[in-house]
Amino acid sequence: MLWKLLVSSVRPYWRLLAGVVVFQFAQAMVNLYLPTLNADIIDKGVATGDTGYIWRMGGWMLALSFVGVATTITAVYFGAKLAMRVGRDLRADIFGRVGTFSEAEVQRFGAPSLITRTSNDVQQVQMLVLMTCTMLMTTPFTLIGGVILAIDQDPELSWIMAVAIPVLLVIVLLIVWRMVPHFRRMQTRIDGINRVLREQLTGIRVIRAFVREPVEETRFAEANDLVTESALKAGRLMAAMFPLVLLVVNLGSAAVIWFGGYRIDSGEMQVGALTAFLSYLIQILFSVLMATFLFVLVPRAAVSADRIGAVLATRSTVIEDDAAVEVPSTGDVVFDEVTFTYPGAEQPVLADISFTARRGTTTAIIGSTGAGKTTLINLIPRLYDATGGTVRVGGVDVREARLESLWSRIGVVPQRPYLFAGTVASNLRYGREEATDDELWGALAIAQGEDFVRAMPEQLDTAVAQGGTTVSGGQRQRLSIARALVRRPDVLVFDDSFSALDTATDARLRAALGRDVTDVTVIVVAQRVSSIVDADQILVMEDGRIVDRGTHAELLETSPTYQEIVSTQLRAEEVA
Repeated sequence: MLWKLLVSSVRPYWRLLAGVVVFQFAQAMVNLYLPTLNADIIDKGVATGDTGYIWRMGGWMLALSFVGVATTITAVYFGAKLAMRVGRDLRADIFGRVGTFSEAEVQRFGAPSLITRTSNDVQQVQMLVLMTCTMLMTTPFTLIGGVILAIDQDPELSWIMAVAIPVLLVIVLLIVWRMVPHFRRMQTRIDGINRVLREQLTGIRVIRAFVREPVEETRFAEANDLVTESALKAGRLMAAMFPLVLLVVNLGSAAVIWFGGYRIDSGEMQVGALTAFLSYLIQILFSVLMATFLFVLVPRAAVSADRIGAVLATRSTVIEDDAAVEVPSTGDVVFDEVTFTYPGAEQPVLADISFTARRGTTTAIIGSTGAGKTTLINLIPRLYDATGGTVRVGGVDVREARLESLWSRIGVVPQRPYLFAGTVASNLRYGREEATDDELWGALAIAQGEDFVRAMPEQLDTAVAQGGTTVSGGQRQRLSIARALVRRPDVLVFDDSFSALDTATDARLRAALGRDVTDVTVIVVAQRVSSIVDADQILVMEDGRIVDRGTHAELLETSPTYQEIVSTQLRAEEVA
């Protein structure tokens, strides 16, 4: 997966890669030629006392050194540019793919893991590309050229290279092989630490309210210790690698000097040739040493590439057919014998659901917790696909509809409202950017949010923190409702959206919706009976089935389940 990911990511920037190869080759050639010049200076200049020759060759060495510096800088520039673009593209690809996921895929990976894959995992692959371009690219040139030039200097000593290089490679490969499981485990544990951190940041008020700071500190410490444990095990192996590599380098150098000294003493080798041979051996072994930095990155990058590839290879279960059609603006929503089962579940969450919500009417859904109400409305915008039966919006099966067209017809107010960092206006315009200020105020008036927004220091331009933490829960809910109204949808879905409102505000909001939002199909999931007494149709759900339906008055006479819900809430209100 790593090789496949790198090839596909680098291919668009082959010109940059070609530039890296050319300039790294030039740098390697310069570095390989310098020991030969040095050997000539020793043998033909120092040994014979030819000062002029020393100055001439010294000048050439200085000029070549400047060329080497220039080629190195250029190669690193191209390599860094290539690596950054690869990282940018991978992040964009992951973000784009996650944007197509249905709820099933998001839940399967988990938000903490998706964040880690988009950030930390991409960084590992990006770092591998950078190190390859800046360090590893010269290794094959130096290795091949160094071996040829060293043999040219003295073939008799080449057996030292034949021993040292394989020993070095065996040491590196064994250590890398041991490191792979630790890096794989570490990436998974980074997911865990992200999960704990997200829970603590999101639930900070609950943690403080229940004085659970010590417990959460312990949870974080445990997750942190697991990451530290994996990092230490990998780090110990990494720490053992470099002394062993340096040991091979130093033993090889000592062997060259030892055996080369005998050959010089016998007149079979010159001092300059020994110096050049030693330089080439050190260059070869140090190029392998530099490559070990890459080998340290490869296992972790390979694990990260697998994780990135898993996201990119995942196709959403909610896909748009090639023959997808536009959804007309009639707004009727029809459930026809719909069944839904979560992946891996033994029993269906919804079974034989059939009803019609017509334009200009309000359909309410009520039932106990876990009855399947939220799952039911999630099928309308295709957050999931029904496993049986059909869901139709405007007469079109949602599985045959163009997704953009379907979503443009629907406005959803979720059970947990979420506001984005920005301003009140930017949040309200989230679904329709061209909305005017008058339209925003009109939506706020219906959602019973006009008063508190006008009381804000900058009104519509008042800053809103991420998640809407700068406003209360009720205000956040009303802004979320106003945002859905600004969209001007044909189908308006409220998923238990009135629970954060007091009864008086709830009543005013419902009255305003009935008065000003008349040509829309309204579907309301509610816990409070008072929120749905005016609905044209009430569906009573129990264990994933519709057990009764009718108006409030009809259900009070015919539905035992609805009667029990009403009586339970009345008793609760009396106790309160």
